[in-house]
Amino acid sequence: MPADVQANVGVGAIRTVLDEVALAQWMDVHVDGFTGPLTVDQFNGGQSNPTYRLTTPSARYVLRRKPPGPILKGAHDVLREARVLSALADTAVPVPAILGICDDPEVLGSDFVVMEMVEGRIFWDAGFADVPMAERGAYFDAMNAVIAAMHSLDPDAIGLADYGRAGNYFERQIGRWSKQYLSDDLAGRDPDMDAVVAWLPTAIPEGDETRLVHGDFRCDNLIFHPTEPRILAVLDWELSTLGNPLADFAYHAMMYRMPPDIVAGLGGADPAPLGIPTEDAYIASYCRRRGLSGIESWNFYTAFGFFRLAAIFHGIKGRVLRGSASSANARERAEVFPRLARLAREAMERCIAET
Repeated sequence: MPADVQANVGVGAIRTVLDEVALAQWMDVHVDGFTGPLTVDQFNGGQSNPTYRLTTPSARYVLRRKPPGPILKGAHDVLREARVLSALADTAVPVPAILGICDDPEVLGSDFVVMEMVEGRIFWDAGFADVPMAERGAYFDAMNAVIAAMHSLDPDAIGLADYGRAGNYFERQIGRWSKQYLSDDLAGRDPDMDAVVAWLPTAIPEGDETRLVHGDFRCDNLIFHPTEPRILAVLDWELSTLGNPLADFAYHAMMYRMPPDIVAGLGGADPAPLGIPTEDAYIASYCRRRGLSGIESWNFYTAFGFFRLAAIFHGIKGRVLRGSASSANARERAEVFPRLARLAREAMERCIAET
């Protein structure tokens, strides 16, 4: 297991300090059934919002908070995460139950949310190496089914009509991430990223369906049943919005091309010996579930996905340099930003070659 993956597993020392006495007093009033004493550990994963395991003699909870200190406008909105989790509570998309929401900075210094702790398995290896080969296809099918179910939801019907803006998704997303990248002078510039930033607005495909999108749908943001190929909870909704579902699915399917030491990915490995579906077969399953005949402009969506992830890692680099990164492996993430920028440019060049 790569060192950066090991750093994400489990809990460790408290890196972003919180007032445990004030938290226990707040939970005693606002979380049904809470009884102390309370023990707090911080999860090693979580690049943006510090995440904690809260343990009492009778229950365990998860707390997500906005990091303290100066942050980019609109970033790290845990209250927004709580809203989407609440909206999905009675849908086919499994999520943790929200148990308490605090928007009073006087309690812990920033907004926070308390939710149920879902017990299960998280896979940091996109090849599901810990699963018997004959069962791996079922785990991929479970991921495919959940993301297709999410993209099939009507945002209006679940109270998320105003969760984002409809239309012009790529224009807005490219503009947002490009602006964040270009404005962070401390994190610096990269020639590959500069080329992608200049090209993307010129290559946007026609059509722009609007659905709820997760923004970071990967195997390591899913909690699976302890023994079955079944997803119990989808985690980390910080980047969710209303947007283009094909872009969201392409980001997820980037696992087929993603080097495994960056985030969970297969690095271009041949899926057949691993007992998992090919990229084409995985795309076909998604299309079948959503009633689509196929996905045109697939390579543009992939290029956009690599660009967006590169921009996110560039933001992590900036937080590392400012001393506000919450994750134990944030520095390693920051160091691989140039590789992600290069992958984005290579995807761009493949897209250009096809036109």
